[in-house]
Amino acid sequence: MKADAQPHSRTFTGQGGIRLAADVWGEAPAPPLLLLHGGGQTRRAWKRAGPRLAARGWRVIAPDLRGHGASDWSAEGDYDLGLFAADVRALVTALDGPPVLIGASLGGLSALLAAGEAPRAAVRALVLVDVAHRPDPGGARRIVDFMRRHPDGFASVREAAAAVSALLPDRPRPHHPDGIRHNLRRHGDRWVWHWDPRMPAGFEGRMDPPGMAGRLLDAARRADVPILLVRGGNSDVVREDIADEFCAEVPRARRVDVAGAGHMVAGDRNDHFIDAVVPFLEGLERA
Repeated sequence: MKADAQPHSRTFTGQGGIRLAADVWGEAPAPPLLLLHGGGQTRRAWKRAGPRLAARGWRVIAPDLRGHGASDWSAEGDYDLGLFAADVRALVTALDGPPVLIGASLGGLSALLAAGEAPRAAVRALVLVDVAHRPDPGGARRIVDFMRRHPDGFASVREAAAAVSALLPDRPRPHHPDGIRHNLRRHGDRWVWHWDPRMPAGFEGRMDPPGMAGRLLDAARRADVPILLVRGGNSDVVREDIADEFCAEVPRARRVDVAGAGHMVAGDRNDHFIDAVVPFLEGLERA
């Protein structure tokens, strides 16, 4: 399969019947690999990684999480982490065989709970992209504050692109700001983010609540699968000491840093992200 191949679309059903839109590269019987984006992103966060991983022999599925992109919004505006994890379990059940889960930020937390808490999803391995059992408070606050900013949207795509560039100083400014259009939708004469505006409020108080770090560590240990923590070398969300602590507490976890990347590792340095992940995936195939 060519690394620049276009995906085909598929719809899955999540917890409570919620509709989840997805892009798929590759076909069965290639082993499944599920890509789960971060909060405030869409499946297009994997537009470069998806086809490249499929070209290496994987069937790659990248859904929009609930409340994001083309997937349904929660009718009640409830975006508890447990609901995201339940959606991941539903996705895993719908696939042909146990997948590898690659989850960034919110997607990584959802994958971790789905694999490690009852009812445990049957997965082959986990790749956690700049997410661990606890975040640095300052970095996590910066992201949530950004999501709550600009509630009235933007006058143009270029204005939205400038806001993202200010948030992500490690990422080169795009030559064409229209690349961010897939994260936006029209609302009257404004461009607004392509997520449920009720969602960021649900993240308040859930970034690192009491007991969450222990819960996530327990889930990682109970998952009992190989885990790769891919940390952005410049991340202000997962500091080095946090990553070290996670790997020390979880016997089957190891870590790799992607130099020059911030929290949005795959978007900041996609080539280096692929280079970090592929040896881990190849090791699974040999096992």
